[in-house]
Amino acid sequence: MLETLISSKTRIKLLLRLFLNPGSKAYLRGLADEFGESTNAVRLELNRFEEAGMLSSENVGNKKFFKANGEYPLFGEIRKILLKYTGLQDVISEVIEELGDINQVFLTGDLAMGKNSNVVSLILVGNPDKNYLLQLISKVEELIPKKIQYLIYSKDEAKSLDLENERTLLLWNEQ
Repeated sequence: MLETLISSKTRIKLLLRLFLNPGSKAYLRGLADEFGESTNAVRLELNRFEEAGMLSSENVGNKKFFKANGEYPLFGEIRKILLKYTGLQDVISEVIEELGDINQVFLTGDLAMGKNSNVVSLILVGNPDKNYLLQLISKVEELIPKKIQYLIYSKDEAKSLDLENERTLLLWNEQ
């Protein structure tokens, strides 16, 4: 679907990588290695996005780090499109909001890093009804072409873990 609107695979990879987890930062060579693309192709797209105001950048040492610009007027809409494209919007609306005693839900794995994946890896914090969770996951897996895997931690267990980092993305919070 997104490929018909945006013909550049590099552009799609950059959008996924930087807008799905807006707190993450990346630099040119790291992105080129991660995507298996030439630095020239990645540089061209980074420059376009930065000139359009979609990305902000900062120099750290001899590296220029890029991240999604949360102040960009279409930031929210772009992120919503990407959440729908990856199937995460369906997971949020169909699973998380119906589970009951859930405090937080984090996305982890490739999707949290902005890479496309056929697996949605979730960390649930709280005490959900596990039978109902399995029913909902089966239902959502029929709606989206992805498998859903999950871990459940209690609030106390989650406090001892560093869940809010660059490798996880907070999808939902009870507050």
